[in-house]
Amino acid sequence: MRTNGSALIRATELAQLVTDGHQPVILDVRWSLAGADRAAFEAGHIPGAVHCVVEQDLSDHARSAEEAGRHPLPTAEKFTSSMQALGVSSDSLVVVYDERDSISAARAWWCLTYFGHANVRVLEGGFSSWVNEGHAVTTQVNDVATSGEAFIAVPGNLPTVTIDEVASGDGIILVDVRAAERFRGDIEPVDPVPGHIPGAINSPTLDLVAPDGRFLGEDALLARFDDGRFLGIDALLARFDAAGVLGESDLPVVAYCGSGVTAAHTVLALHLVGKSAALFPGSYSQWCRDLDRPVARGGL
Repeated sequence: MRTNGSALIRATELAQLVTDGHQPVILDVRWSLAGADRAAFEAGHIPGAVHCVVEQDLSDHARSAEEAGRHPLPTAEKFTSSMQALGVSSDSLVVVYDERDSISAARAWWCLTYFGHANVRVLEGGFSSWVNEGHAVTTQVNDVATSGEAFIAVPGNLPTVTIDEVASGDGIILVDVRAAERFRGDIEPVDPVPGHIPGAINSPTLDLVAPDGRFLGEDALLARFDDGRFLGIDALLARFDAAGVLGESDLPVVAYCGSGVTAAHTVLALHLVGKSAALFPGSYSQWCRDLDRPVARGGL
């Protein structure tokens, strides 16, 4: 059974909370490499949700990609301002969702948790699961209402590593969570140099979700949904074992991706099975812009 399953919430559970009068702060974090999907939000969203923009609310572009990657982590002051503007208080339950696979929702979960918010849930299967289960959708955009004690961001509640710590390679298992073709350097759609950080192993984060976008599920789901979609917690652990992330080593895991967004998804998946992983926030986009850093290609 998942040891940290409380990081997730199902659509039926969220709907019941609202019905019972326990309205959480709901952040719509739909996003792709092209940017935030405001059009999707305006076309229909979960009632009460507000639009959370990865580039604006979960990043701080006052720093350059050379200094901190394509999605630099926000400062505590910037994150405090962004979350307060979205209606987040220190004692609110915050539910975050994206379209389906929790990639960008995991970035919101990671940032909120890193900055000290203790009650964040990721909607399993995202907006698609909400719609497919027949729950109401609205196009109405409401004014943000904040209640309770003001949220003040305090960084450092999840582990991170710097580019120099990654470069040393000492005492870490470095995991590149991008698609295999980007890891090998066959293609590179956004960064200037294809390839990966030398010494990294590849464990694509999208291998950790089922076709419906949910994380590979716990054993209880096998008994309830006998349709082959939910592969069990053992399957999730096996994915990490096959990548060399778990096993007998006590070395800490460091996850990176292109810019620190999708790597948060792997950090969340490991959290669900009781394992801690550090995030390299600048990720490959910071690494490859430093011409003194070596880049490897091929593999797998």
